[in-house]
Amino acid sequence: MGRVAGATFAAAIIFAASGNAASANATATKKPTASSGMASYYGYGGRTANGERHNARALTAAHRSLPFGTKVRVTNTANGRSVVVRINDRGPFIRGRVIDVSTAAAESLGFRQRGVARVDLAVVE
Repeated sequence: MGRVAGATFAAAIIFAASGNAASANATATKKPTASSGMASYYGYGGRTANGERHNARALTAAHRSLPFGTKVRVTNTANGRSVVVRINDRGPFIRGRVIDVSTAAAESLGFRQRGVARVDLAVVE
């Protein structure tokens, strides 16, 4: 009886520990799904952080932490316009900004002339 009880106890501990580890991993890998803040735009001819050549006419963006390839719906809170961009670069590197979008995305969102806009972000993929 002692061995059976000991084995059962050990199995219970292993099961409990693996359950906690699994939930900790699920929490650690969970992507943020929404945020808001100031956006700006950029258009240069260099390479992006993921290695592709920057294309000002593409609907792309730079974000500090979202994985490359993530699709994000960016909505201009002033006029309600929105566009889906693909994250392919890192940034913005200016305090208070949450995303840098391409020139084409800024044009679609209606803030190219102004340069910055308050936006809502939502991960769509």
